[in-house]
Amino acid sequence: MTTASPAARRPTRRLVIVVRADPVICGHSGEARNLAEAALDRGFDEVRIVTWPLDVLERSGLPLKPLDRVLPYRDGVVVERPAPVGDYKVPDGRWLAGLTGRLVELFTDGVPTVAMSLYLSPHAVAVADAARIARSSGLPVDLVTVAEAVGSDVTNVVRAAVAQDRFGAAAHVLTAYLEHDVVLAVSQYTLDLVVQEAGAVDARHGTTYATRLAERLQVSYPAVDVRPYLHLEPARTAEVLASRGLERDGYVLFLSRLMPAKGVDDLIEAFGRSRASTEVGLVIAGTGPQAGLYRELAGRSPVASRIRFLDDVDDEEKRHLMAACAAFALPTKPLPEFVETFGIALTEVMLSGGGPVITTTTGGVGEAVGDHALVVPVEDPDALAAAIDHAVLGLSEAARAELLTDARAYAERFDRAPVLDAILRQVDAVAAHRAAVRAGELVG
Repeated sequence: MTTASPAARRPTRRLVIVVRADPVICGHSGEARNLAEAALDRGFDEVRIVTWPLDVLERSGLPLKPLDRVLPYRDGVVVERPAPVGDYKVPDGRWLAGLTGRLVELFTDGVPTVAMSLYLSPHAVAVADAARIARSSGLPVDLVTVAEAVGSDVTNVVRAAVAQDRFGAAAHVLTAYLEHDVVLAVSQYTLDLVVQEAGAVDARHGTTYATRLAERLQVSYPAVDVRPYLHLEPARTAEVLASRGLERDGYVLFLSRLMPAKGVDDLIEAFGRSRASTEVGLVIAGTGPQAGLYRELAGRSPVASRIRFLDDVDDEEKRHLMAACAAFALPTKPLPEFVETFGIALTEVMLSGGGPVITTTTGGVGEAVGDHALVVPVEDPDALAAAIDHAVLGLSEAARAELLTDARAYAERFDRAPVLDAILRQVDAVAAHRAAVRAGELVG
């Protein structure tokens, strides 16, 4: 992956984002890219994304994009993948030690820094630990920290800790979250979920996490770069379609991770029941732990020959596939290990002018799509088939155009610039408060 070289001169303001970055297939790796690039337009002269080594990501089982097709970051964004600290005698935690140690170095070099973590575990934990170490070092520290809960980290760690009565694990994550200066959630659903799970910890152990979080948490929707979607070149779209053997409005598109909570099994079954399957194909784009299972399921479909899988779609190509689809289906459903807390792909397809979007109201999806999607119940292939038929066969050209125009206008509110500006207003408020406190101490 191409990374930019750090500026030769000393930076005056730095943004550090800690995240599972590219090549991980995740909307929030894209969000990190968008926040990083938007920060360059807001006066940050150094932006660093601190993430995991490629070999660690490859061993993790996370779905990954083809390494040779990951888009380069904009000049000025530096991607760091700190090496582990220690050897085989440290069975785990070596990579976290490397990441935390690098953050300490960045926080203590005297450069005014904003550090933002996406995912609480382990990224917010690493930032909180590094900030505490940096401030206790005696070295100059000018730091404001921001933690964004994306939801699955809450369900995957905090909820599991509550269910297993592992207070210490839940307390570790929630305490690190609250140690940040600004605490955010990617949707109102996520905010409510965080408070709910913290309340379960409180009810069992007499703590006060929920009250403290409810007082401080703010919603910050994921940052999307809307510009590439609004200005797609028709010639490039035609080129992408031709390279894949597709035609505009000739396919229903699914593009996300291939995992149970995304509803791919329901979509394959629904497509086989739909009348539209005689007119269009189904394209399932993505990778994930269930890819083999879904290929087998599609192979047993009565319309198996009309279902295609793509496992090598990059970020540039996906915009054109979204823009040209007859419908975009993401029939996501809530499962213990994952709940869709927003649905970044849904906003992207709405921005592209493709669709209509067919989805459920699981988690924070309703906040992502507003009133501009065809909504079906979870795990209801018959309703999903009917929605596919309506999107492909039942809408007049005028009705479809109106739906897509309204959807695009709604999705533009998630543009990365105003999203970052809202975060920076909270950061500046923290910095101003600290300055006022210092001035008061000096006067006293």
